[in-house]
Amino acid sequence: QVQLVESGGGLVQAGGSLRLSCAASGRTFSMYAMGWFRQAPGKEREFVAVISWIGGGTGYADSVKGRFTISRDSAKNTLYLQMNSLKPEDTAVYYCAASRSVVVSTTSGDYEYWGQGTQVTVSS
Repeated sequence: QVQLVESGGGLVQAGGSLRLSCAASGRTFSMYAMGWFRQAPGKEREFVAVISWIGGGTGYADSVKGRFTISRDSAKNTLYLQMNSLKPEDTAVYYCAASRSVVVSTTSGDYEYWGQGTQVTVSS
């Protein structure tokens, strides 16, 4: 099992920045990919960013490319999402996810483990 705990959400004005963290514990050596997803009210959960835990390769949704950066600190078993130039449409609950079955994936169904989520609200 892998446990994930997100932190770092909050309220920020448009154009501002936030950094989300996701602390992983448990059988972290078995992780292949870690990702961030988000879900806005009334909308489906959507992919934001992914990183290969071992190789470090990354991928981003078009809507956040150039503004968000995903990274990980393997020694601390921690995943990060640096969010810059935030927009009101970035408002959502952000979830950290881990997969033991794929190296990189944008599909939520490929992730076996999920955090509880952290709220990000961007005011205009």
